[in-house]
Amino acid sequence: MSNTLAYLLDGKIYINLTNRCTNSCIFCLRKDKDDVCGKNMWLESENFSAQDVIKQFEEILKQVPNNCNEVTFCGYGEPMLKLDILKEVAKYIKGKYPNIRLRINTNGHANFVYKRNVCEELKNLIDVISVSLNGADEKEYNELSQPSFNGAYEEVKKFIKASSDAGIKTVATIVEGYKGRHVDIEKCEQIANELHATLRVRNWIENGYS
Repeated sequence: MSNTLAYLLDGKIYINLTNRCTNSCIFCLRKDKDDVCGKNMWLESENFSAQDVIKQFEEILKQVPNNCNEVTFCGYGEPMLKLDILKEVAKYIKGKYPNIRLRINTNGHANFVYKRNVCEELKNLIDVISVSLNGADEKEYNELSQPSFNGAYEEVKKFIKASSDAGIKTVATIVEGYKGRHVDIEKCEQIANELHATLRVRNWIENGYS
């Protein structure tokens, strides 16, 4: 079995926990390729432990021993679908490397999936949660994100608010300019602010998005 559970990109470490996702975003990299900067991201097996992730993390860390200030849970799938492993890995990193900032890139479906407020479990552990808002309304969100369940847009907004309420720095993100398509940035910023989050606009590029 060959799994890329941790990888280095632009001097930052990313952790890849699953292929699975509750969205099928039309602009997602995985629709067009299996790798990021030459590293194969598709997991051959999802039967691994937190210790397997930690081992790869430590190996990657050796490449940037004095310059790693952020680790992000982000891969080809939704990292929160491996919540228990994510939390165990995060506790390890926070305990051993307290100066490293931990961030999660998520679609914001976790509270719906687990039927509880998982944000409360992540406070004092995760520094930043970046949530894919992806649209100015439900119709646009559904077109871009293609969620696997009804009411996903409202769940995303509730998750953003729950994350902020837990005292975690929360960023709502949108992808702008996908194949000439434009999102109402002003309205998205208003939504983010109402949920006590900030907005980040990620400009889509042909080989993926920033």
